[in-house]
Amino acid sequence: MLPHTRRDFLKTASAATLGALAARSPQLFAEPLEKITPRADCIIVLWMAGGMASTETFDPKRYTAYESGVESKRVLSTFPSIPTAVDGIRFSEGLEKMASVMDRGTLIRTQQGADLGFILHSRHQFHWHTGYVPPQSVAAPHIGAFMAKALGPRDPAMPAFINIGQRFDLGEGEELKAFTTAGFLGSEFGPFNIPFPHEAATAVRPPAGMTPGRFEDRNKFYKRLLEASPVGKYGSTFQRESFVRAMDNAHRLLASPSAKAFDLSLEPAENVAEYVPAGFDPKNINSAKQNREGDYEAGTIGRFGLGCLLARRLAESGARYIEVTTEYIPFLNWDTHEGGHARLVNMKKMIDAPIAQLILDLEARGLLNRTLVVLASEFSRDMLIEGKEKSQQREQARVPDKIADPKFYGMHRHFTEAGSVLMWGGGMKRGHGHGETADERPCKAVKDAVSITDLHATIYKAMGVSPKLSYLVEERPFYTTQDGKGVPIESLYA
Repeated sequence: MLPHTRRDFLKTASAATLGALAARSPQLFAEPLEKITPRADCIIVLWMAGGMASTETFDPKRYTAYESGVESKRVLSTFPSIPTAVDGIRFSEGLEKMASVMDRGTLIRTQQGADLGFILHSRHQFHWHTGYVPPQSVAAPHIGAFMAKALGPRDPAMPAFINIGQRFDLGEGEELKAFTTAGFLGSEFGPFNIPFPHEAATAVRPPAGMTPGRFEDRNKFYKRLLEASPVGKYGSTFQRESFVRAMDNAHRLLASPSAKAFDLSLEPAENVAEYVPAGFDPKNINSAKQNREGDYEAGTIGRFGLGCLLARRLAESGARYIEVTTEYIPFLNWDTHEGGHARLVNMKKMIDAPIAQLILDLEARGLLNRTLVVLASEFSRDMLIEGKEKSQQREQARVPDKIADPKFYGMHRHFTEAGSVLMWGGGMKRGHGHGETADERPCKAVKDAVSITDLHATIYKAMGVSPKLSYLVEERPFYTTQDGKGVPIESLYA
């Protein structure tokens, strides 16, 4: 039975986590696997958290301008479309810089979200990031953890899995934590979390005022405390050993030259300026006012842009899997239950320049061919349809038949029948469009639909990992793609 509330979700996720703490070391499942030549050795996922409306971004439809009294059923896109660098592929207004680098990438128009019953963002985000529908009887690893386990670090001192931009101390933070882990694989493959990219440098040095000697003594004392505690109280022997290895990895980074990659103050101000919106002072990169205070929608905070810049520096320095998020906060950012059009004006300002600059910088440094960049979201949005066509989902946003208030002008309901994914580099085709969606509501996939399972298989294969790779957990195999059934979409590869 699927969880129908956040409380139910947490109960099932917590049970799986406790199961992982009692687990033994996962062993490779003895199954012959095809040998895959990797096209990429690093992946950067740009996560548009909260449900990015594809008809307002990368798959625009007929534009209807706002006027008081306009019928909601007429509105498919609230922005006019613009050309991109590729004939036949158009984006929506506000994404001009990303449109200019479309000739380096592939656009998938037809990602389909799973039918999970009552729509809860954390469940769909769990599904996208693990490849499995919650709840699971074991703690499912994040795709970044699977990459870290299967491929290992590119640089022994650099964390293989780095997660940038998401806090876990606000709405639905506990639910997000349920899948932002290494699960049964062990703590050593879990994420290195950096909520605020401008503070990344402080994460790779001892706390202020603490001498290196005292810091090392504290680490040794913690290890002795863990060794002295009864087995089972703080996890199985395997989990405890994995946690100690994770701590050792962290200490290795602190003493390594690779730690400099986390220090954005070392980046020339003119480079920083390419990644942040107007109003951000690139010479004062560590300003708390610029990075913490204020409203995302003011368009003056450079946090996502700095995350993209940090991702570029980390890719250069040997990270394996890097995720940068616009951050999931209920009813903010891409979670547009009201004020959809106005919200997206500012969300586009947040992502357009830094993503385009990330692609250009990777290309200029000769890294794009070996770095797979993936932009995705858990599902799309529509003004009228909740879930999918003719579904009986509970409506979670009010939209009148006729719009007399601008706050109702935009895509406010969750739509799972088609969403956009962009991919650059990593052996993917350049200037390519995949799949078609209907031009009229419902704007669902009508050609070459892509499931999350097959999308994951495509990503894994690009990185040289078999979609059938699995580990024995509780005497049964647990695969990188659900039940090992993911099929790579070969037409996407160059």
